[in-house]
Amino acid sequence: MQTITIEGQLRTGLGKQATRQLRSEGKVPGVIYGGARELNFSAPVTAFKNLVYTPDFQLAEIKLDGATHRCILKDIQFDKVTDDLNHVDFLELVEDKKVIATIPLKFTGAAKGVKDGGKLITKMKALKIKTLPKYLRENIEVDLTNLELNGNVRVEDVKAVNYEILNSPRIPVASIVLTRQLKQEESTTPAGAAAPAAAAPAAAATAAAKPAAAKPAAKK
Repeated sequence: MQTITIEGQLRTGLGKQATRQLRSEGKVPGVIYGGARELNFSAPVTAFKNLVYTPDFQLAEIKLDGATHRCILKDIQFDKVTDDLNHVDFLELVEDKKVIATIPLKFTGAAKGVKDGGKLITKMKALKIKTLPKYLRENIEVDLTNLELNGNVRVEDVKAVNYEILNSPRIPVASIVLTRQLKQEESTTPAGAAAPAAAAPAAAATAAAKPAAAKPAAKK
């Protein structure tokens, strides 16, 4: 799994004034919790770029005063006016302690319903899971190969070994819906197909009802 290394410094001064000073220096305050003790630190805003501005799930190794803390990102705060990164929260990973994380979904396979003319609609991009740190990975694969027209893959259908999925089991993750063209074809085909079949018996009945043509009189 991709790991981002962040070089930071432990904070000695807390409070609004100290925080403003850090931000004026191009640094972002952060906190690490979940380990032996809570750690307040700061690091250059550029150090967080590859971790914050991506949909990927990644680990962070935060180095503070010679010690390395293996973490996952838990929360980020942005300035409401400037949209600058304001604060970052991390959860430290402890080997035998389960963590809750949001893992992106990776859809694989060519869905049967798409081959039949349907359209794939993905309704969830990630799932919230609970697991031990050693089982964390970049994504959860969802195979769509057997998904048919008007079919759904629900949370309960996702198989993720060593993961306890915390989302409601009946929520759809992905669906195959009819396209407009396919809907039009379905609405017109039955009527068009029935017409020739009905015409044949009607024609036969009409022919049977007609009197036979009179034969011409024989010449004397």
